[in-house]
Amino acid sequence: MKRKPLIVLGLPKGSLQNAAIEKMAKAGFNIQISSRSYIPYIDDDEISVRLLRAQEISRYVEHGYLDCGITGYDWIRENESDVHEVGEFLFSKATRQPARWVLAVPDDSEIRCVTDLEGKRIATELVQTTRNYLAEHGVTAEVEFSWGATEVKAKELVEAIVELTETGNSLKANNLRIIDTLVVSTPRLIVNRKSWQNPDKQKKVENLALLLRGALEAETKVGLKMNIPSKNLEKLLQSLPALRNPTVSNLSQPDWVAVETVIEEAVVREIIPQLRSMGAEGIIEYPLNKVIY
Repeated sequence: MKRKPLIVLGLPKGSLQNAAIEKMAKAGFNIQISSRSYIPYIDDDEISVRLLRAQEISRYVEHGYLDCGITGYDWIRENESDVHEVGEFLFSKATRQPARWVLAVPDDSEIRCVTDLEGKRIATELVQTTRNYLAEHGVTAEVEFSWGATEVKAKELVEAIVELTETGNSLKANNLRIIDTLVVSTPRLIVNRKSWQNPDKQKKVENLALLLRGALEAETKVGLKMNIPSKNLEKLLQSLPALRNPTVSNLSQPDWVAVETVIEEAVVREIIPQLRSMGAEGIIEYPLNKVIY
């Protein structure tokens, strides 16, 4: 008889779905999705997964239908959910930069700041957050829920929109100008407060967070190893501060050592020629699945 899962985990369906599944895979969890089910397979008997809209996950975690979930800070804030936040995980569908909910207007609009919105109409999916933002600035305006195509509405149907962007390219392509940023959002791992008080569930969630952090940390780094004459080792380490805390071990060949380290991938192309000029041989660069400090 199959035992009951220890935790029920909510993952975002939609734009962040592929990124979330990919990060879970790098963390060591194989998830297989069926188009006919919102309960994917996961190769961990202690976890049961639910695919839900990111907009809903924080509410279901708060009310205990899910023990934990990954969703954006924007929706936690929009739903005003009372949950325990375990960690922030900086990944998105397009870039590794946080997503932003911005106030935008057409390029030719006379609106220049938030106070110019007095008596105007704004379309957005982030209704409560937008209303709170207007109240903070003492502005009275009509905020309507947008079911989609929000950028198009700014042309004829409303005076302004509050829309999600990562790069701003889509807004520029639609001749829209950003006035202000309301929320900067990244995915968060959140837990139901009662579940967090359960030692077994807390430990499972903490382990999941540890593996996810390790997978994300590894995305910008590579492993690097090489052999170098012992007499050049000190010069190597002093000249290349990127090689901090390397592992150094003796080789069977006299007067040579092996050096191995983890380094930012972006700097590898710059230092490999320098390594070679210092006598390093057998230089190997290799990908990493997880880096845990």
